[in-house]
Amino acid sequence: MKLKKRKIKYSAIYLVCWFGLLVLLVDGILKFQTLVDYVGSYAVVEVALLFLVILPTIAVYTLT
Repeated sequence: MKLKKRKIKYSAIYLVCWFGLLVLLVDGILKFQTLVDYVGSYAVVEVALLFLVILPTIAVYTLT
C-alpha cells in the first residue's frame, strides 16, 4: 500500500484538530471523572475516547 503525502497531511491535521476538541470537551466541559462515574470504568472511557479519535482519522485518510 503506497501512502500519499497529501492524504497523510490531511489526516494529521484532522487528528490534531479533533484531538484538541476532544481534550477541551472532556477535560474542560464534561470533566473526565464525571464520565468515569457515569460509565463505571476508567478503561472503557479511555478506549472509547481513543476510538473517537482514531476512527474518524482513518475515515478522513481513506476518503481523501
